[in-house]
Order: sequence, then structure tokens, then C-alpha cells
Amino acid sequence: MRSKIEQFRTKKEVIKAQYSAAEAQVKISEAASGVGEEMADVGLAMQRALDKTENMRARANAMDELEAAGAFDDQLSLSAGQDDIDRELHQLTSQGAVDDDLERMKAELGQGSAPPPQSLESGETKDQA
Repeated sequence: MRSKIEQFRTKKEVIKAQYSAAEAQVKISEAASGVGEEMADVGLAMQRALDKTENMRARANAMDELEAAGAFDDQLSLSAGQDDIDRELHQLTSQGAVDDDLERMKAELGQGSAPPPQSLESGETKDQA
């Protein structure tokens, strides 16, 4: 009977030791896989950062190429609230004003047609004043 009790105690201690070893092995595996998951997360985060950086570089290069091609010149010359039609009208009126100034200067120098009479506030012309 004593030998059976001793065998039982020995077997119990062996089972306890095996259980502790298995438990330690599980904890080691969990720790290793946890580190592995963290490293995978770090790797994914690094890859996302690299992808974003490459995307931004590509966009910057595309913007440089468009700027070099003059794609933005028209848009940059517009004032706030203006569109292409407003800009063209401004250019046409500016050109007309330049032409009028040129004609007036020619007339003053005696090389072109006479300038139109300018009226004063009271409705008189320069000659009447």
C-alpha cells in the first residue's frame, strides 16, 4: 500500500511538473506571438507611412510638371471672384484703353486724329471754359 501511495505521489508530482512546463511553454508562445504581432503592426505602419510618402512625392512631381507646362498660369492670374470670361473682358478693355491712350497721345503730338472733346462737370467744353 505504501508503495502505491508513493507511486501516486510521484505521479502527482510528475503531472504537476508537466503542467507547469506546459503552462510556461504557453506563456512563452503567447509572449513570442504577441511580440510577433506587435512587430507585424510596426511593419504595417511603416509600410503605410512609406506608401503615403511615395503618394505625396508622386503628387508633388505631377504638380511640378503641370506648373512647368503652364497649366496653372491662367488660374493664377485670376483675382478673387473672377473667371476666364472676366479675365478676357478685362484684357479687352485694357487693350481698348491702351488704344485710346495711344490715339490721344498721337493727337497731342499732331500725328493722328483729334481727341474727342472732354466735357467739364458743368457741361461746358474746354473751349467754353
